[in-house]
Amino acid sequence: MAVVSDPISDFLSRFKNATLAQKEEFSAPYSKVKEEIARILKEEGYLWSYQKVGDGVHAELKAKPRYSGHTPSLKNLKRVSRPGLRRYVGCEEIPKVLGGMGIAILSTSKGIMAGHTARKQNLGGELLALVW
Repeated sequence: MAVVSDPISDFLSRFKNATLAQKEEFSAPYSKVKEEIARILKEEGYLWSYQKVGDGVHAELKAKPRYSGHTPSLKNLKRVSRPGLRRYVGCEEIPKVLGGMGIAILSTSKGIMAGHTARKQNLGGELLALVW
């Protein structure tokens, strides 16, 4: 297996590709950060479920994208902050995606959370991705 320089981008790309191909399930190598992103995506209605499969180095995160009929809940996503160019925002600068129809995912001092939650808690942080 190849070494991935941006594991979060890899996870989000797998999610997007799975929804475009209308797959029932996709998997990615496990990490706590990816599990937290999957938790947010499930809370916001983009995933049906996710679970950790296996132990140790070979653990995987299996997730089921949500569909409405044959239309995926995920329309598109954009990885904002990346290893070569980090993007940090204050609580006032957190973008509203499609006028509130999408979500921003942030890594804050209190953990990874959706943009609207960070805004309510008056927290800023690294803007990981925009999902709509």
